[in-house]
Amino acid sequence: MTADTAARPVVCCDLDGVLWRGDDPIPAAIGGVAALRAAGLRIAFVSNNSSHPIPDVVAKLTRLGVQASPDEVITSATAAAAHLAASVARGARVLVCAGVGVEEALAQVGLTPVREPPAAAVVVGFHRSFDFDELDRASRVVREGARFIATNLDATYPVPGGMLPGSGSIAAAVATASGCSPEVAGKPAAPMVTLVRQRFGTTGVVVGDRPSSDGALAAALGWPFALVLSGVTGPVAPPGGEAVPDPAPPFVGTDLGALAPQLVAAFGRA
Repeated sequence: MTADTAARPVVCCDLDGVLWRGDDPIPAAIGGVAALRAAGLRIAFVSNNSSHPIPDVVAKLTRLGVQASPDEVITSATAAAAHLAASVARGARVLVCAGVGVEEALAQVGLTPVREPPAAAVVVGFHRSFDFDELDRASRVVREGARFIATNLDATYPVPGGMLPGSGSIAAAVATASGCSPEVAGKPAAPMVTLVRQRFGTTGVVVGDRPSSDGALAAALGWPFALVLSGVTGPVAPPGGEAVPDPAPPFVGTDLGALAPQLVAAFGRA
């Protein structure tokens, strides 16, 4: 990243609830990204959803008409892998109670993802195949002394027609069964803050649908928060979601398309 690039503001967009709900795109958001790029703003995609490998995330963005490179995408799996790589031996076995995105991220930093004990650490993240046997394995390894990493603590993820239990719900089960609280890697925890600063610089704005994670990430970075109401947040908190904070963030819109003109006016080039 050149000094000139780093000086330009970056718009760090969440994905679930901002660009899409499950497999359904949020149509106005696609045009919103194009408007931000046309105004000279850098775009990055910072997601707490750890379930998909980065190439799959890039491919999904491309299918929806949003051009992105792998370097523009960070997930909570990336943050969890970086956090562990800094503190455990290279090649260490890490029990994955998560999706394939976590396996990919761990392998890329020289760790060994496994699905059976023994392991030096356990990483818990969102995945739809979570069951009792997996809860038993993960919690047992933590009780035996392994590090316990949660990719994030988001209780839910938005999908068409409602919400799904999120990574935080799975991590809560492992925490209850193990008697241990996890270290958190994704938004808004320190490992994600460090990655965003290293990758994208020191000037930007965070766009997201969840004040407790996206808004808290913005606060940790010292950046403004732009809240969209296309995900889990509303004027009145929906079941499993959140309410618009009081006072409200500096930027609020029904979706990214509605937010884009506000962000261009505040951060775009003349």
